[in-house]
Order: sequence, then structure tokens, then C-alpha cells
Amino acid sequence: MNSLKATATALESANEPQLWGDKRFHTWNYEMREQFGGKVFKVMLDAGFTCPNRDGSIAKGGCTFCSARGSGDFAGSRRDDLITQFNNIRDRQHQKWPDAQYIGYFQAYTNTYAPVEELREYYEVILQQPGVVGLSIATRPDCLPDDVVDYLAELNERTYLWIEMGLQTVHESTSELINRAHDTACYVDAVKRLRAHGIRVCAHIIYGLPQETHEMMLDTGRAVAAMDVQGIKIHLLHLMRKTPMVRQYEAGLLRFLEKDEYVKLIGDTLEFLPPEMIVHRLTGDAPRDLLIGPMWSLKKWEVLNAIDDELRKRGTWQGKLWVNG
Repeated sequence: MNSLKATATALESANEPQLWGDKRFHTWNYEMREQFGGKVFKVMLDAGFTCPNRDGSIAKGGCTFCSARGSGDFAGSRRDDLITQFNNIRDRQHQKWPDAQYIGYFQAYTNTYAPVEELREYYEVILQQPGVVGLSIATRPDCLPDDVVDYLAELNERTYLWIEMGLQTVHESTSELINRAHDTACYVDAVKRLRAHGIRVCAHIIYGLPQETHEMMLDTGRAVAAMDVQGIKIHLLHLMRKTPMVRQYEAGLLRFLEKDEYVKLIGDTLEFLPPEMIVHRLTGDAPRDLLIGPMWSLKKWEVLNAIDDELRKRGTWQGKLWVNG
């Protein structure tokens, strides 16, 4: 009888949802409160970089989905110096959250695409600002030479550091179509080199890329789940005006995901992610005046609420189907 009770208790426990605060997935906000004891904001910065697939060093034109501001459309203006950008954004957040702390987020373009001496100048000035507890640096896997990785390892010893690295897809046919100009092997190698120094890595992927099926998108999510990365950002593809992807859309190579499709894809993905993997983002938004579609993405909170509802309806949570190894 005791054995039957123990089995029943174990089964009941296995069916109880794992929660991070009031969420069924491991949110960035939850992690920040665990790490720092309160609200932490990312301050999005534009340090004036470019990308190697824009300037011709490995390709031209950039990723076909990328905006003229290098996916930093909500970052500070590069017309301002970094301290001015930081202060402008911090002051707005301070009005609502006077006790908040900050992570300097080098977001626009490729933020390790410069000599180490230049990177040091940019990063260190933000680390010196009041309330800053760390840095998050967006980059590409092919822009991490050894001297840059060594400097990042040094930073990692003295501040809370994330490297946010774009993968987007594991399908080489899609990578070629969107002009990523690197392959998955390059990404895997960069992760290994960063993790050799204990540096946290957040993988960025996009659902809704041209000619990808639902299963192809989930393949990318599964690949990230199997990598030694500590965080994930899942972006919904936004088609923005004046991007090369507009031509692909006009040629019939792109179909916008419907909201219900996207919500289901996110639910499927969260189930197989490791529970300790931090979810930095599950969707995003684009400037209204630049967005061609999908227009439902403008209502970001409706999308996030729909994801919460989907997880509750399924009785599921992040990591429910995750198998270690």
C-alpha cells in the first residue's frame, strides 16, 4: 500500500506545473530578481558598429530581415554618445522604477566587430554608470576572434555578462536565403569557445523565416535546446519596410504566421527547452510606421497573454518534455 501511495504521489508531482513566479517558463524578469533582488532593465545602445555582411568583408546587403538600424530600432540614437543614450533611457525608466538596476545592452548591428581597444572603450564607459550591474552584447559567431574572447573572459570575471548571438535558423538553405553568411558549425564553435571561459550565451532564433515549415522551426528550437547556451530569444519574423526581404515577400517566398500558429509553436518549443534555460524573449515588436506584417504582432501583450493561456490549457510548462542528454 505504501508503495502504491508513493507511486501515486510521484505521478501527481510529475503532473504539477513548474512555475517561475507566476509563469510557466523561466523568464528573464524572474532570473533578474533572483540574481539582483529587484527590477533590472536592459538599456539598449547603439555604439555605431556595422556588420561584416553589410560592409563587404564577407558579404553585402546584410541579413534580408534586418532594418536600416541593424535591429536596434528601439536603441538610443547613434547621433548621441553612449553616456547620453544611457542617461536618456535610464531617466525614463527611473520615473516608474526608481530602485531599478541596469544592464547595458549593446544591441544594434554587430557589437564585437571592432578592435579590442575600441570595444574596451565602449564597454567600460557603460560599466562605470550608476546602477549598472552588467552588460549584454549582441554579436555574430564569426566576429569573435581570440583576443576579443579573451577580453570578454576578463569582463566575465568582474561583471554579469551575456553574449547574445544570432543563430536565427539551423537550416543552411534558409541561412543562404536570408544572407546570414555563416553556417551552423560556425555558431556551434563560437558557443564552445565562449563557454570554455564560462561566458553566458543567449541564442537568438527567428520563427517565420521564408520557406520554413513548422517542423523546420522546431528543429531550430531543438538544436538550441541541445546546445550549451544559457538563454534563448525567440523572435517572430517582422517584415519591415526598406529591408531586402520585402523583395522576397513580393516574390512569394514569405508567408506571415498567424497568431494562433505562432502561439502553438512557442508552446511546443517551451516544452522541450531545459528548465534552467532563461527565456529572454518570446516575441517582439517593430516600429508601427515600418511594419508591413504581421500586423497582429503590434499587440505584444496580447501575444504574451495568449502564450500564457496556451500553456495553462495544455497543462504544460518549460521543460516538461525535456530529456537531459
